[in-house]
Amino acid sequence: MIKVMIADDEEVIRRGLVKITSRMDLEVKVIGSYGNGLEAWEHLSTLGEEDIDLLITDIKMPRMDGFMLIEEVRVHMKNLSIAVLSGFSEFEYARRAIRYGVLDYLLKPIEKAQLYELLKRVQDKKAAALKTGVESVQPVPEGGEHYVVEQTKAILEKEYVHNFELERLADTVGMNASYISRLFKFKTGQTITDYLIGIRIAKAKELLMEHPDLKNYEIAEKVGYSDPVYFNKLFKRICGMTPKDYKSGYRIPKS
Repeated sequence: MIKVMIADDEEVIRRGLVKITSRMDLEVKVIGSYGNGLEAWEHLSTLGEEDIDLLITDIKMPRMDGFMLIEEVRVHMKNLSIAVLSGFSEFEYARRAIRYGVLDYLLKPIEKAQLYELLKRVQDKKAAALKTGVESVQPVPEGGEHYVVEQTKAILEKEYVHNFELERLADTVGMNASYISRLFKFKTGQTITDYLIGIRIAKAKELLMEHPDLKNYEIAEKVGYSDPVYFNKLFKRICGMTPKDYKSGYRIPKS
């Protein structure tokens, strides 16, 4: 049984979390649902480590915000799994959450798959602790890393048409460029450059099929390539055919 406490000033969010968790194939019990950090802390401060497995808390709340709540919790329960829930996509919130050692960082609206993954990790952590007879230590926070990768993907999806500059992307995300490169490759199995190429080629395919009157150089420009010859070679290398062949529906027969 995973015992969860929720702190969020939006009742619809709290009710939604309770509803979603109740429908998962995991044993989850919400032991408290509160509209501000102070009420959550008043309950949590009376609990022992065996009474709660996960705290899901919003950032912006009245009376006591999420970070103040986390500070109190870390003194009381050093190893409690905590997930930050926020409608704010600015990286500064995630960066602060990383420093507090949170297990995950969830952006509203909540993705059911990410919530399930979070609960499963908490369940596995609890099972491991019971098996060894000791409280497991919080890992190098994966939630913050997940957020960095997803933020990087979102920026690439939005700005694929512009010249790619790793340093500028790093400044936007708010972290070191070499760290982001290594983290992205580790988490996705792709380099940032390869991921960007994938986005551009996918967009090019859409344009080729939906706007057949566009010239090759126009397609190239619209997906971020100023050199149509390079674009043509890259497209053929990735897709096995030229943009012209792709547009006409040509498919290379299997050997």
